Amino acid sequence: MTASSTRRTTAARSRLAAAGAIAVAGALLLTGCGDQTKEKNNDSGSASTSNAPLADKLPQEIRSKGKIRVGSDIAYAPVEYKDSAGKVVGLDPDLAAALGKQLGVTFEFQNGTFDALLTGLRSDRYDIAMSAMTDNKNRQEGVDPDTGKKVGEGVDFVDYLTAGVSIYTRKGDTKGITTWDDLCGKKLAVQRGTTSEDLAKQQAKKCPSGKKLAIEPFDDNQQAQTRLRSGGADAVSADFPVAAYAVKTSGGGKDFQIVGDQVEAAPYGIAVSKTETQLRDALQAAIDAIIKNGEYQKILEKWGAQDGAVKQSVINGGK
Repeated sequence: MTASSTRRTTAARSRLAAAGAIAVAGALLLTGCGDQTKEKNNDSGSASTSNAPLADKLPQEIRSKGKIRVGSDIAYAPVEYKDSAGKVVGLDPDLAAALGKQLGVTFEFQNGTFDALLTGLRSDRYDIAMSAMTDNKNRQEGVDPDTGKKVGEGVDFVDYLTAGVSIYTRKGDTKGITTWDDLCGKKLAVQRGTTSEDLAKQQAKKCPSGKKLAIEPFDDNQQAQTRLRSGGADAVSADFPVAAYAVKTSGGGKDFQIVGDQVEAAPYGIAVSKTETQLRDALQAAIDAIIKNGEYQKILEKWGAQDGAVKQSVINGGK
């Protein structure tokens, strides 16, 4: 994992994480999609309301069910993805497991395409969406970033991390790309509904006549990588943690390289329906609790995302 269901989309603010620190941390970082199948996060399955300090903050309906249904694009390593055994792993599942201990419930991850997660939230398929989703005003207000028109009810975000957006190319074949302006006249692959797609659309409007930026959107970042690897695109844009993971792991580190600097630092947020204020506030309290007890920092360090750490959770901190 835009207001029109963007991962990671809209007005253009994405995510930050210091390239050097994440690379040094060997961050295992990301992407993909799938049908709406349930993917239970086994690590969070031990949650129990009997010894959970924040259980009473949850809505009674969720406490009774003992679980929170999480809509997520489980193909965005290292934020959420399936390991070789088919288990859902990553930064978000680990954070969810820690939150589950505080709240006394299991976070049950359900796989879906990123650009449909907010729709699933509105239709009550999910209780929350947690999928490296950028918190921004368009999503908060339910506005399509392309048309500026209202497309549905907005959502509230419980922010928990900061990240930026990066560009990567085939290794040794950068096509002279170091900035977003250099993409004019090139072909860029992105994941549909993400901040990267929004930024690409904005850049395309700035390109001079005769140097059109061709944007190729895909359902997931893995498909975009395949397109780049085959030579069908000149570059891919993705959240920095995802880009760093792709560069580190694809072809044993021989396929890709990051070019230029990260842009548009912005918060990742857990999306919650605006009517579910009690659930929203319970999640915020749980995030603050794991920040205070040190679990949060350990999880971020495990996945090389510590430079995106926040000191406390806020509601709707995106702009």
